[in-house]
Amino acid sequence: MMRQFETAWELTRYHLDGLSTEECLWRPATRGLHVQQLPDGKWRADWPEHEGYDLGPPSIAWLTWHLGFWWSMVLDHSFGDGKLSRENVLWPGNADAVREWIGQLKGQWQGALEKLSDEDLRSTQRTRWPLQDRPFGDVVAWANVELTKNAAELGYARFLHAVSAR
Repeated sequence: MMRQFETAWELTRYHLDGLSTEECLWRPATRGLHVQQLPDGKWRADWPEHEGYDLGPPSIAWLTWHLGFWWSMVLDHSFGDGKLSRENVLWPGNADAVREWIGQLKGQWQGALEKLSDEDLRSTQRTRWPLQDRPFGDVVAWANVELTKNAAELGYARFLHAVSAR
C-alpha cells in the first residue's frame, strides 16, 4: 500500500507543481463547485447537496480544498481527537499555500502510516472516518484511491484551463 501511496503522491505532486492561483480560481463552467471568499478574508468551499453531474465541473480551488478536506478529516479522526468537521476546513487562498498545506498533510499521513504494524492495519481501532467497523487497511486503501482520483481531476482541470486561455 505504501508503494501505491507513493505513486498516487507523485501524480498529485506533478499536477500541483507550477499550479497558479489564477488557475485555481478559474471556473471551467458557469456552474460547479467552487470556493467563496468570506468578508473576513477566509475561503469557504461549496458543499454539494448531491453528487449528480448537473452540479457542473468543480474549480481547481475546490478540487484542492476537497483533497485537503478529506486528508485533514482522516488524519484527525484516525490519529487525532476526531473533532474536526467540514466547516472547519478552509481553502488556503492561493496556490503556494495549497502546495504547502497538501505537502504538510502528505508528510503527516506518511509519517503516521510508517509507524503502523500489520496488526494496526487489520484493527478497526483507528477506523472512524470515512469508514467504520472495517480494518484500518481499508481506510489506507481508500485514501490511495481518493488521492489518485483527485490527482486525475486536477490534471484534467489543468488541461482544460491551458486550452481555454487560447
